[in-house]
Amino acid sequence: MARTKQFDPDAALQRALELFWERGYEATSMADLVEHLGIARASIYATFGGKHDLYLKACERYVQSRDPGVVEMLSQPGPALPAVRALVRAYAEESIGDEHRRGCLVVNSAVELAGRDPRTARLVAASWDTVETALTSALIRARAQGELADGKDPRALARFLLVLLQGIQVLGRTGPDPARLRDAAEQALSLLD
Repeated sequence: MARTKQFDPDAALQRALELFWERGYEATSMADLVEHLGIARASIYATFGGKHDLYLKACERYVQSRDPGVVEMLSQPGPALPAVRALVRAYAEESIGDEHRRGCLVVNSAVELAGRDPRTARLVAASWDTVETALTSALIRARAQGELADGKDPRALARFLLVLLQGIQVLGRTGPDPARLRDAAEQALSLLD
């Protein structure tokens, strides 16, 4: 007879996400996961695979909880530029207010693993593609509605803003001067005028 799980896999995955987000992949050992999740090593392997598989599942959960909000924010009916401006400012404020200095798990994964791990690189690229596509769509809509000058390239602007947003999150991990992030955000938004 098969044994039933003595833990909630969904709750364990959420706890693993939080631990990886706080410490990163390399600094989190299997012993740390066993202790933090409160389940045996064998149960982790049986349910999630190894540490790397668990990490990717945690990252996927993070992306699934974050990216749809960005898409929804940028695809609301009505004027599009206010939503783009609000998104950029929200990234800056969130990075300033991140008292735990965890940053963004996608950006953290890009910096720590994407250069040497194809599976992580694909996850990061897919997340960034989602944000870039949502920004491009909003900026195309803004141009069609007369909010953005005809000479502005929505795709190039979206790519620029994506890079800015990721940079804001990297700097946010260091506890920067709030004016630095706010000034950068406002300077970037001036390109939309």
